Amino acid sequence: MRLWSRLFLPRLLKRYMPTSLWGRSLLIIVLPVAIMQVAVTWAFFDAHWQTVTSNLAEGLAGDISWIVDSYESDPDPQTLVRLQDRAERSLNLSVALQPGRDLPRFKRASLFGPVDWSIKRALANRIDEPFWFDTTRYPAYVDIRVQVKGGVLRILAPRDRAFATQGHIFILWMTMATVLFTAVAILFIRNQVRAIERLADAADAFGRGGDVPQFKPHGAREVRKAAHAFIAMKERIQRYIDQRTALLASVSHDLRTPLTRLKLEAALAEPTPQVKAIKRDLAEMEHMIDEYLAFARGEGGEAMETVGLRRLIQEVSEGAVRAGAQVDLDADGALAANVRPNAFKRALSNLVMNAAAHGEHVAVHARARPAGGVEILVDDDGPGIPPERYEDAFKPFNRLDEARNQNEKGVGLGLAIARDVARALGGDVTLDKSPLGGLRAVVRLPG
Repeated sequence: MRLWSRLFLPRLLKRYMPTSLWGRSLLIIVLPVAIMQVAVTWAFFDAHWQTVTSNLAEGLAGDISWIVDSYESDPDPQTLVRLQDRAERSLNLSVALQPGRDLPRFKRASLFGPVDWSIKRALANRIDEPFWFDTTRYPAYVDIRVQVKGGVLRILAPRDRAFATQGHIFILWMTMATVLFTAVAILFIRNQVRAIERLADAADAFGRGGDVPQFKPHGAREVRKAAHAFIAMKERIQRYIDQRTALLASVSHDLRTPLTRLKLEAALAEPTPQVKAIKRDLAEMEHMIDEYLAFARGEGGEAMETVGLRRLIQEVSEGAVRAGAQVDLDADGALAANVRPNAFKRALSNLVMNAAAHGEHVAVHARARPAGGVEILVDDDGPGIPPERYEDAFKPFNRLDEARNQNEKGVGLGLAIARDVARALGGDVTLDKSPLGGLRAVVRLPG
């Protein structure tokens, strides 16, 4: 039993527990209130209401027993008249004889069982003759009938003589109080949770590169403290990005100036094999500088835009076609995504050109995801990469096979840049086995 409670009970509770802060906070407040209300109601009915009802039912049964015994000891009309008068004046009971009648065979069920149980038990303890009663026929009375010689003795008793009639008022007040307290709890909890949701939305928007100028701290003191910490962190990160952007712009200018002079001198020199080799080295150096700066810069300053994916993929595919690859494109013209156009185009170009460099046939397929967002698949028929090395391919400056790639242009940053751009947009880039036999790059973007 202890082992079951340790292993299965936590899992069962975790399965049915709310997963949101809103649900759990509401449960923390409402569940104890509900348990307290049930306990108080049970204590009221068990210790007070039921006791009072039993005492009233016993008193009423005693009066009815006296009336029945008095009539049966002297069953004549004058005795009945005296009993009716005394019961009316002293006991507040209405007594009538129904000559030649029998007890009813059917009884309507009461909505409140404990009342009937108390009256039935009290009458059974005090009266030996057959009896029948009904608590539902008349709103203000209880109809009680006793089989006597010559007919049925019918007694109508006020309801407050049979049981405590204020129990429903107590339940009503308890229910109203529970509903009121729950409504107040819902309003306050929702207000606090909304402040946390706004903070989460602002952090998510900033993480994707968007700006959140309208965000202001709200909610409880702890939530406002977290919001102020987020704003301070956002400002520090923004200052760092601005400083890095300025530094990279300066480095780019300083490196490109002597590189341009070298290219000019090579262009003016006599065309010899050595000059051609120098031009190739300069072109490779320029490409390497572009990749280094793109990786370090991350296109962080570019604004987000909604762009059509088919047009963007077509522009990227043209470069692969010029490189000699056969490219098949399959993308819906209405498919769009919210991206940084230049950064995403560079990332997609890296994937397509990487596929064109290692295969002759490239297929690019864009589709909407069932769960929301878009997915772009880039397949090639090249040699591929072993599955255990998929993650290594995303490491910066990792070229996987140094011997094979020594003479190829590139520094091992293409996949790293693509994944960095996708993750900055809230998505990701993964690798898989391609149906064409080579490598498949999968770009997933949120909706």
